[in-house]
Amino acid sequence: MNSDNLLRRRPAWPVWLLLAACVCWPFSHGLRAQTVTNAFEKDILAFEAADRAHPPEPGAILFAGDSQFTRWKTIHEDMPEFRIINRGFGGSKMSDLLHYTDRVVLPYKPRLIVVNEGGNDLHAGRTPEQVLADLQAFVTKVRAAWPEVPIIINGMTPSTARWSETGARLRYNEMLKAYVAAGKKLTYLDLFDKYLGPDGKPREELFVADKLHHSAAGYVVRMSVLRPALGPPDYPERRAAK
Repeated sequence: MNSDNLLRRRPAWPVWLLLAACVCWPFSHGLRAQTVTNAFEKDILAFEAADRAHPPEPGAILFAGDSQFTRWKTIHEDMPEFRIINRGFGGSKMSDLLHYTDRVVLPYKPRLIVVNEGGNDLHAGRTPEQVLADLQAFVTKVRAAWPEVPIIINGMTPSTARWSETGARLRYNEMLKAYVAAGKKLTYLDLFDKYLGPDGKPREELFVADKLHHSAAGYVVRMSVLRPALGPPDYPERRAAK
């Protein structure tokens, strides 16, 4: 092959490489997105298996959210007067709860929904505005199925482990409070200051060793704010935990 023919043929290689990249990039990008989306698939499948084994009755209070709910192992003992379904899946973001709404919220036909999400979103670099947009989409999705179901939305709490994110948490709380005030059958649960001591810093006794998740005392604080918002007890004959 002479040099003229070689020069004429050489540009074809980058074109083929470019075409291959164009074909492969959407697939690989989609695969990465699917991997992230499916990070909690095992948790969701476990919920569905438990529901098949013991189908829950409609009309319960549904707790949906992140690890603050997942780690609340004593929730039924702490509030025995309420019929509760706990569907917290640890590490989740508001975007994850939105993605799985059809599987971890709507099937239960709850009389009340309690949501705790957003902290992991901010920690991953998302903005308060993005978190609120996902929350609004979640409410819209729930309302399309159950227009009258009340939703309690927990404001973010402080923690020593993520104290550097305090500004973003407080900004989100203010935006959330304004959104809830303008909505229908929405309740904002104001928790932030309850976890602060006289020095304005998180109370150490309210957190476990990781300085992020609640201790038993931390859940007592949460209950003191949450319980009055849950309405009449489902089991009035049961003595409320103190």
